[in-house]
Amino acid sequence: MLKAIKIFFEKLSENPEQSEADKQHAIHLAVSVLLVEMMRIDGHINDAEKKALKTSLDNKFDLSDLEKDDLMSLANQELDQSIDYYQFTSIINQHFDRQKKIKMIEELWRVAFADGKLDAHEEHYIRKVNALIHVSHKDFMSAKHRVRG
Repeated sequence: MLKAIKIFFEKLSENPEQSEADKQHAIHLAVSVLLVEMMRIDGHINDAEKKALKTSLDNKFDLSDLEKDDLMSLANQELDQSIDYYQFTSIINQHFDRQKKIKMIEELWRVAFADGKLDAHEEHYIRKVNALIHVSHKDFMSAKHRVRG
């Protein structure tokens, strides 16, 4: 499974003429990985975070519940095998404009705040992703305040 995923990402990097379906799948997986890691980062996964994650996927993509569950499962597998976030954030950088990146940061904040508290690991993770997808500090803080209210 891991080998197939690596081959998929290698093809994604090498082939600028890849199909639109392949691009969309890569984007779905990259976003899902980043959101699932947000849910896992503090070591406690609860129902509120799971619900926020599924809502975030609903906000981004038109997927069935089964597709979301499959995507979350694949994202968990990817995270278990990954050593960094670059392979996922690079896809975001290739395919998202500034506004979509800011929305991505908002979705991360939404999952982080879902359980009613912000863990230091959660904030550190969002800062790391923010730096990797090149969102300004001003936009980062604005996204946080919009989500927190």
